[in-house]
Amino acid sequence: MKEEVKFIYLCSGFNQHLCYIVSCTISENKHMKRAIFPGTFDPFTIGHFSIVQRGLTFFDEIIICIGINQAKKTLFSVEKRLDIIRQAYVNEPRVKVESYNSLTVDFSLSVHADFVLRGLRSVGDFEYERTAADANRRLTGIETVILFTESKYSYISSSVVRDLISYNKDISIFLPPNVTL
Repeated sequence: MKEEVKFIYLCSGFNQHLCYIVSCTISENKHMKRAIFPGTFDPFTIGHFSIVQRGLTFFDEIIICIGINQAKKTLFSVEKRLDIIRQAYVNEPRVKVESYNSLTVDFSLSVHADFVLRGLRSVGDFEYERTAADANRRLTGIETVILFTESKYSYISSSVVRDLISYNKDISIFLPPNVTL
């Protein structure tokens, strides 16, 4: 659908003032930049939250998606992890939260996302992310955008948070705002 828009163009110079009414059309079919942010998120941490917040400066919408992997032992159920993430984004309509049970690129295609957003904490994570990004691009053309974790969060991982939980430690500083477990 196209919408006609009129605006006034005002020129002035050399003691003359000219006013034109200009008409143009704007298409509503502008392509939305949508990314997925896949992970296990057991649990979703302030580091994950930071990546998504920064990603929202590049993308119109981010779908945080929990990949279901039966072989992976998790502390929280998928439903609990979805709830934790939804708590963090209760007032952010540009963030959606879903789970999936397929290849990440297949899920990306199913939600019409052109990008995979990933966070990188260390050099150790780089080779894995690069290999996955190369495979995803080769299979589907989907690009991966990697944001480096902010230094203040680089030591935080879901594994560290799970260990702290197992020792009944307060983990509130490692969680996004508005999130309680």
